[in-house]
Amino acid sequence: MDEDIKVIILAGGLGTRLEEETVVKPKPMIDIGGKPILWHIMKIYSAYAYNEFVITLGYKGECIKEYFLNFDHTDCHSTQEQCVKIHDKDASEWTVHLVDTGIETLTGGRLKRVKEIIGNKTCMMTYGDGVANVNIAELLAFHRKHGKLATVTAVRPEARFGGLTITGNMVTNFIEKNQIGEGWINGGFFVLEPGVFDYIEGDNVYFECEPIRHLVARGELLAYKHDGFWQPMDTLRDVKRLNDAWARNIAPWKIWK
Repeated sequence: MDEDIKVIILAGGLGTRLEEETVVKPKPMIDIGGKPILWHIMKIYSAYAYNEFVITLGYKGECIKEYFLNFDHTDCHSTQEQCVKIHDKDASEWTVHLVDTGIETLTGGRLKRVKEIIGNKTCMMTYGDGVANVNIAELLAFHRKHGKLATVTAVRPEARFGGLTITGNMVTNFIEKNQIGEGWINGGFFVLEPGVFDYIEGDNVYFECEPIRHLVARGELLAYKHDGFWQPMDTLRDVKRLNDAWARNIAPWKIWK
């Protein structure tokens, strides 16, 4: 465990596919089991003793600020960002940097804007709308073993529909929709070296586009394959599924005690 590693959580997007909820709150503040999904994500990292977070704010960022300022806390400092230390039985000892990164800023731009807080050190980054039972310690060890600039956690989501194999007009194989899909996709939970910031030009850059393509072209992006649980929160169906799992005490991402 490296106590100096900070965790960036991208929490500034519009969340348009969940407009029913995000009209009044940002997506990371949608509740799962009575707590925002942002809290669940932080608890995953905290389970591995990573307790310093840099949260990039944008759309309805004031809701996220209010949430953390209502914790029992002591102010850390207030410069370009607001920083609070959380002392709470559910939150262990978190240091949370709340950074306004702009309403229209894209994912790469949000990363670029927190470069000074990260400094010249390894950091982690994920999105504010997905949970997993990723072994963070193994992810970091994998990243450091290979010595590249970036590592992404690759996941295989559940297929949303049943699959058919058809010969002529006959179905010769039927695969139920809960089978794992074949393709690996970006599951978040990145480990990044400071050199990654050099690949991001400004606010109007999606991290997942040009910066990632350039890292791939230079052989600087690793994939840490995660075959365990991973679930994004993109639709009301996803919100219900996560809440049902929590209510039934079968939430695979709850790796903390």
